[in-house]
Amino acid sequence: MKYRIVLFFVLGLLAVSNWSCSEQLEGTTITGQIEGAENLHLFLDKVIIGKASNILAKSEIDESGKFQMNFPEGLGAGIFKLRIGAKKVNLVLGGDESVVKIHGKMDQMQNYQFSISGSDDALAFVHVMQKAASRNLTSKDVEEFVDTTSNPILGAFVAYQTLSRNPQFINIQKKAQAKLASSYPEDDLTNGYKNFVTLVEKQYQERMATELIRVGNSAPEIELPNPDGKSFKLSDLKGNVVLLDFWASWCGPCRRENPNVVKVYDKYKSKGFTVFSVSLDKSKERWEKAIQDDALAWRYHVSDLQYWNSAPAKTYGVRGIPKTFLIDREGKIAAVNLRGAAHIERELVKVL
Repeated sequence: MKYRIVLFFVLGLLAVSNWSCSEQLEGTTITGQIEGAENLHLFLDKVIIGKASNILAKSEIDESGKFQMNFPEGLGAGIFKLRIGAKKVNLVLGGDESVVKIHGKMDQMQNYQFSISGSDDALAFVHVMQKAASRNLTSKDVEEFVDTTSNPILGAFVAYQTLSRNPQFINIQKKAQAKLASSYPEDDLTNGYKNFVTLVEKQYQERMATELIRVGNSAPEIELPNPDGKSFKLSDLKGNVVLLDFWASWCGPCRRENPNVVKVYDKYKSKGFTVFSVSLDKSKERWEKAIQDDALAWRYHVSDLQYWNSAPAKTYGVRGIPKTFLIDREGKIAAVNLRGAAHIERELVKVL
């Protein structure tokens, strides 16, 4: 009987010991060995796109190049950066890692020529970056990766790192951003990446507008409703000379310029001249009131009521109003940014 009690006591101690060991293994450990980094310091940063990185931990690398960082509460899903002096590499974690092991040489780290285990996401990211470093990664590879990865953080960061600010691939970036926002709508990383994608898209639209909106080029189509909901197309006015006028009720310089436009319209409306006004208003009521107050008698008043997000304004590269484009009878841009009745009339007479 005494033997049984002692046996149960020993088994109990073993159970407690095993339970304690399992508790100590909770969280995330990043460990490994880096040749050439002996006796240096290793930093781990949290990466947020568009913001300065936050230092999470600092560790000494011993005389044999070995290091270990312990995070009892875990690191969670996200992007991290390992730094040793001027050398740095990024890690993407899925959030369920226990022990991540890294082995490599310090002078090869930035080309992602190192081995990593304990994280499928980190390993996938390293493989992509190795391919990018050897210039064997195409935009189609990146798009396929974004489409197929189960971790939207990983997809977004791969797109961010490999496509950078190239506006040619904005649709891939937008796809990656949408997947990230769907899974992490309130995360700082999501907001930072959204701001980045928005900036790239704006630069793309500006570049396209620069290429499209030139004297001699065909004027891009505009189709929007008037205050009554009736849709008008700019192309329907082909055969007339048209002053395409971007304005808004809230724009003081626009309101001061309106009498000049009215003066020219009244003088030349019977000779095949008209005005196509695109408003950057947000309020339909204020837009309608301004049309009436300023006696803008032509019928072609349109708006999507999207303020500076107006689709035609983006197409035409409009970043300030009033902004006008004179369009000839063939639908081609004849002059840009005409201000004042005399200036408008001088260019108008050339193409009537």
